[in-house]
Amino acid sequence: MIKIENLTKIYHASGQKIVALDDVSLTIEKGEIFGIIGLSGAGKSTLIRCINMLEKPTAGSILVDGQEITTLNKHELRLTRQKIGMIFQHFNLLSSRTVFGNIMFPLEIAKVPRKEAIKRTHELLELVGLTDKANVYPSQLSGGQKQRVGIARALANNPKLLLSDEATSALDPQTTRSILQLLRDINKKFDLTILLITHDMNVIKEVCDRVAVIDNSRIIEVDDVLNVFTSPGSPTARSFVNSVFSREVPAELLHRTTAGGDREQTWLVRVAFIGTSAGEPIISSLIRKYDVEANILYGNIDRIKDTPYGNLTLELMGLSNDLQEAIDYLQSRGLEVEVLNND
Repeated sequence: MIKIENLTKIYHASGQKIVALDDVSLTIEKGEIFGIIGLSGAGKSTLIRCINMLEKPTAGSILVDGQEITTLNKHELRLTRQKIGMIFQHFNLLSSRTVFGNIMFPLEIAKVPRKEAIKRTHELLELVGLTDKANVYPSQLSGGQKQRVGIARALANNPKLLLSDEATSALDPQTTRSILQLLRDINKKFDLTILLITHDMNVIKEVCDRVAVIDNSRIIEVDDVLNVFTSPGSPTARSFVNSVFSREVPAELLHRTTAGGDREQTWLVRVAFIGTSAGEPIISSLIRKYDVEANILYGNIDRIKDTPYGNLTLELMGLSNDLQEAIDYLQSRGLEVEVLNND
């Protein structure tokens, strides 16, 4: 659906050159929910604004549904944008129009026949759960309701691609979850490709299929969301994952004294449970099978989109051969195992 090659965006201000995007290449498949995460100033909002040509790239290529958009003239670009929906952090609703009028506005711009536009607007009101708010003005809505209007408006012209620029960052956690669930439902119902920009890894965890990590204007990591959470490949990704699932072990635990040779040892181990294994009694099986003791120091279980995911930090105590056999057993059960300290 989207293919970006060697995209660069440079701003010039006060005689200085500011590189906002530096040789970015990225492919987003049709029908997936793709997340781009990065810190403020990393370049993620510039990237999404280049994709709908609100910002003209300095260099590079952007194909949307097979069409090169960087070379379109103004008329062609207007037509193309009708197939690219956009939802914004601060809603961008027209205060002088009702909810119904805001949703109908892009249909009027596209010169859709009035009868057809009214029918479509009613369908969208029902889709986002705001049928009873049709004649209400934006000032009378909550933040979540305003964003639902924004989503309905973005869907008005039956777009093939939906862009979301920090769409939930102004909302409370409960409202955020409801908006993300709405986006998931829309994605499934219409097979709609969604590109989602955020600085919140919880948003990525809830809805995305794949994620790209952007740092200092460059894409530094692209992978399935589950892989990024279980095995982050860059310090930036690791920092974002730690904001959701703490993977850091206190220094005093890492430097605990352990015996050497054939004497009993204590190994500090991190175990990640993915999918069905997250609900299995693997640790109790481990203790019964092998001559080791286990002390659970930390643990949690959550979901990454539809997949259960948990992690435990354990002290395993026993002879070195027994401990190694226990580690091998855990790995044979499909668990991610990392030995943090076995000196």
